[in-house]
Amino acid sequence: MPTIDKLKVSVFTVPTDEPESDGTLTWSATTLVVVEPSAAGVTGIGFSYATGACARLIDDVLHDVLIGEDALDVTRSWSAMVRSIRNFGRPGIASMAIAAVDCALWDLKAKLLNVPLVKLLGQVTDTVSVYGSGGFTSYSDEELAGQFNHWVHEQGIPRVKMKVGEAWGSRPGRDLERVKFARKVIGESTALFVDANGGYSVKQAIRMAKEFAHYDVSWFEEPVSSDHLSSLAEVRSQTSIDVAAGEYGYDLFYFKAMCEAQAIDCLQADASRCAGISEWLRVAALAEAHGLQISGHCAQSLHVHAACAVANVRHLEYFADHARVDRLLFEGVLDPDGGVLRPDLSRPGLGLELKISDARKYRVDG
Repeated sequence: MPTIDKLKVSVFTVPTDEPESDGTLTWSATTLVVVEPSAAGVTGIGFSYATGACARLIDDVLHDVLIGEDALDVTRSWSAMVRSIRNFGRPGIASMAIAAVDCALWDLKAKLLNVPLVKLLGQVTDTVSVYGSGGFTSYSDEELAGQFNHWVHEQGIPRVKMKVGEAWGSRPGRDLERVKFARKVIGESTALFVDANGGYSVKQAIRMAKEFAHYDVSWFEEPVSSDHLSSLAEVRSQTSIDVAAGEYGYDLFYFKAMCEAQAIDCLQADASRCAGISEWLRVAALAEAHGLQISGHCAQSLHVHAACAVANVRHLEYFADHARVDRLLFEGVLDPDGGVLRPDLSRPGLGLELKISDARKYRVDG
């Protein structure tokens, strides 16, 4: 059996072109924790958009759990990692650390078997739909129009998402003006999504949903904080717009509670946060058991193979920041084609390789 004999961890930070904001946060860089496990002379790759603290946890705890384990037994390794972080808490950094390793282990297994990951998982669909995601509250109208025009009119993506809830919902008039402007830019045939990142209160979100409906908004993401499932469910009950959330779910039990609360119309899950592809697939099954579809949150390069291996996927978020960062750091990054991503079946695993020389200037861990 091919045993894991090495586990390399690296941290990279890529600055944004300018500070970016959503309804509740501003950032100026994206950090990736990249994991490269090796077995039988083959190296896999996985990552999480996280904090460098995840690398310390991987080195201090997960490394010893994995060295010497069968590289083909990914689920066994995943279970061992989850057990090992019991005293540190499952949500947050621990789950994101496990996510980076788990994705890398799936990539390694597929490479050892010389197959694309989607074939190892069992392919259901040839492609998965995407929506362009950006429209930051920090954008000028010109920047917003430029981004949406590129996606819709140049790349042929028929659905886009923008940020609302600016400054914790304190500028609702500007939110509405921006949504009105976005609708004018993209035309009537393109689906328009909005994401408040939990910036509104319950009644404010209900009022805003009624206004957004005038511009044919069809997806309202995190209208209120997803920490409050009853509030999310109340908003959902008061609007015909699909309500979505789940990006801050770290384990199956949280997603179970979200489904049982009838809080959402589409369940989001992020493989780079919810402990990797292993848990993402379980969340997809949970969603299907509740009659729901699943949407992959950000991290499109990690999700595409898993998404094409489940029947109830709605789409993936094609996030502007991650599209840019992935191209700077990796070979094999996929481009949208007519609003879909198609796994590259000519490359094993996730189809990604680190651009060692290009990535070096962004490395922050020595």
